Amino acid sequence: MRMISKRQLKELVLYSPQHVARLEKAGKFPMRVQLGPNRVGWVESEVLDWLQKRLDERENT
Repeated sequence: MRMISKRQLKELVLYSPQHVARLEKAGKFPMRVQLGPNRVGWVESEVLDWLQKRLDERENT
């Protein structure tokens, strides 16, 4: 399992940190993992699965 940082996440999904937080709160984005008192990360495979679902939806429309 690989964890990605906030910077790496922004490169993958091109969303602002504020928008990512809103999506997480709404249950529409993979939840962050608290790695330490001042450090969070996301499970890379969960984020990639989320992106794949967006691509699949695009192809089905």
